[in-house]
Amino acid sequence: MPTIKQWNSGERPRERMLQSGASSLSNAELLAILLRSGNGPQCNVLDLSRVVLAASGGSLGGLCAMGPDALMKIEGMGEAKVCSLLAAFELGRRVACESLKSVPVTSSAEAVALMRPLLSNLNHEECWVLYLDRGNKLISREKVSSGGVSSTVMDPRIIMRKAVEKLASGIIVFHNHPSGNPRPGKTDNTSTELLRKAAVLLEISLLDHIIIGADSYYSFCDGISSPYPGRNGVD
Repeated sequence: MPTIKQWNSGERPRERMLQSGASSLSNAELLAILLRSGNGPQCNVLDLSRVVLAASGGSLGGLCAMGPDALMKIEGMGEAKVCSLLAAFELGRRVACESLKSVPVTSSAEAVALMRPLLSNLNHEECWVLYLDRGNKLISREKVSSGGVSSTVMDPRIIMRKAVEKLASGIIVFHNHPSGNPRPGKTDNTSTELLRKAAVLLEISLLDHIIIGADSYYSFCDGISSPYPGRNGVD
């Protein structure tokens, strides 16, 4: 089997990127540039990239959600390759967050756009908070807890302490349901009420509590579940 170096220059991912731009490459080719080498003579870097994608069901979102332990279980994926992928994904998240810091968050849909990439493909629950200034512009977003398959802790003391430290005027709390169903349960309702009471005491606005599901999200502020853009006919 020929190696990447033995391919014609017009077929090699790096050369094609320089000639035609990154957007001309497939997901597997972009991953190949990050991984740099394959797994022996019978598995070049493009083959390995396809194996890595297959491990996440072909989903880049699923690949982003895989931790280092899961990635290193893939044959041919050592620490260096795993670290390259994780670093690239984190840079992408930070770029997305940085570009939106100057834009006020004015709706649940806009808030979801900030958080869905981090929460929609996880197999465990996490709680995140958007901390906003008086103009509803993003100060920061932080993970405050990580739990099991069916629950995580939303501690009002931790959330509100961070809000005070950041001089935040408002917060939007997020968590995900790995089951895919975003409808709130009894615990979710109770946690939201506790957060609301704690926020009132500190004169901080709890602007929303949003649950991320598979195809839709639930907003306590809106009181409804809404499909993500591009789902169920919504553009």
